[in-house]
Amino acid sequence: MSILINKDTKVLVQGLTGKTGTFHTEQALAYHGSQMVGGIHPKKGGSVWTSASGGSEGTELPIFATVKEGKEATDATASVIYVPPAGAAAAITEAIDASIELIICITEGVPVRDMVEVKARLQDSGSRLVGPNCPGILTPEACKIGIMPGSIFMKGSVGVVSRSGTLTYEAVYQTTQAGLGQTTAVGIGGDPVKGTEFIDVLDLFLSDDETKSIIMIGEIGGSAEEEAAEWLIEQAKLGRKKPMAGFIAGRTAPPGRTMGHAGAVISGGKGGAEDKIKAMEEAGIVVSSSPAKLGEALLKAIG
Repeated sequence: MSILINKDTKVLVQGLTGKTGTFHTEQALAYHGSQMVGGIHPKKGGSVWTSASGGSEGTELPIFATVKEGKEATDATASVIYVPPAGAAAAITEAIDASIELIICITEGVPVRDMVEVKARLQDSGSRLVGPNCPGILTPEACKIGIMPGSIFMKGSVGVVSRSGTLTYEAVYQTTQAGLGQTTAVGIGGDPVKGTEFIDVLDLFLSDDETKSIIMIGEIGGSAEEEAAEWLIEQAKLGRKKPMAGFIAGRTAPPGRTMGHAGAVISGGKGGAEDKIKAMEEAGIVVSSSPAKLGEALLKAIG
């Protein structure tokens, strides 16, 4: 099994005709035939997009004027968004209104105010949003949605969830090198307001029989890692527990400083690397001192 996506997932691309959307759609089509079934552009509905490179040359996809139209024509259950920041929230909202089950927003730089409004729209909807500012989701040998490099993945037993894009890739590479492979890797993004948090993904991994162990990668800022650790402790009391390794990026950042896309400044006794590491260790997570040793840390957790 996997979580969120599999070989049967049909995906619409919002922003397909742009440079970024084109490049990553070509890569996805070439990755084990991921089912990218159409693009969305309000002014280009009725036209056809043709892949020109990336190993999927000659593949044609229809362009629809709206997400609703695309869903009705293709039976797509997911969409991926490569729309520029100013229009990303509207693209997410359009996908929500079309009842797309899984919406993945890759776009970086979406205004926080826009995302607060999107978060409200997600409430009581049937949609799940991953992102924004995330690398997407990949299930090895089945489906690639987003910008993760498929070449480092190997089908296996580790679930990966991360706030950092590049560290997602490191965790995947390390577990591949360790011979463990992955069930699914989910990059939830580093923005302070986003659709899916650690707890949401961890819950799915704990329920997935083929996911035997988990890697969780956090960053300084915010309290999502501490909240996830507290939740894991409660789940363990209910008998829901799997071997876990983790890493926190930003350990050397000075207090009070926002680093990269760290989500929030470190304040109020929460958000610092040491706070997060302590909470994760109390939850039974083996915390690696370096992203290059995540594979070793997970093998230690597995015992």
